[in-house]
Amino acid sequence: MESEKALSPEEYSTLLNILKIRFEKNRNRHQDILWNDVQSKLESHSEKIWSLNEMEKTGGEPDVVGYDAKTNEYIFFDCSIESPKERRSYCYDRKALDARKAHKPQNNVMDVATAMGITLLTETEYRYLQQLGNFDTKTSSWIETPSEIRQLGGALFADFRYNTVFIYHNGADSYYAARGFRGVLRI
Repeated sequence: MESEKALSPEEYSTLLNILKIRFEKNRNRHQDILWNDVQSKLESHSEKIWSLNEMEKTGGEPDVVGYDAKTNEYIFFDCSIESPKERRSYCYDRKALDARKAHKPQNNVMDVATAMGITLLTETEYRYLQQLGNFDTKTSSWIETPSEIRQLGGALFADFRYNTVFIYHNGADSYYAARGFRGVLRI
């Protein structure tokens, strides 16, 4: 099973090149961070490379958005302009998926994120992302939902309209072609 989550040397090299180009092109997201430091960290945490590749394969365009000095981790967010294309039309979680009687979506965001080895952005992380550019101007993204809201059947999503970040609620079993999810990975 572990070998299934390993990239070939060619895949690894291709991904590293994509990440480096994106890193250099978007310096505003990580002004005080050096690529060589990020690359060193990636090389010493190869188990996380597979997750970054999954983020990339599903249209997330992962990029470094910060460094946590307390945990010595680089923080990657999905930085695609719109919600990642290959992660749309999912309801929020397994409970919501199982509760749907008809017209079930193919999957749910919580199971997909877990399988990818990432977590959903929190509201705070989503708001931080929006400080780095204008994301989700035509789409929306599910975000981590507090348990009190989820227990009542709801889930949160967010988007950027009218130069404002909006946080909304919906039934957790809902799904839309223009709603996906963004992930975070700490390395």
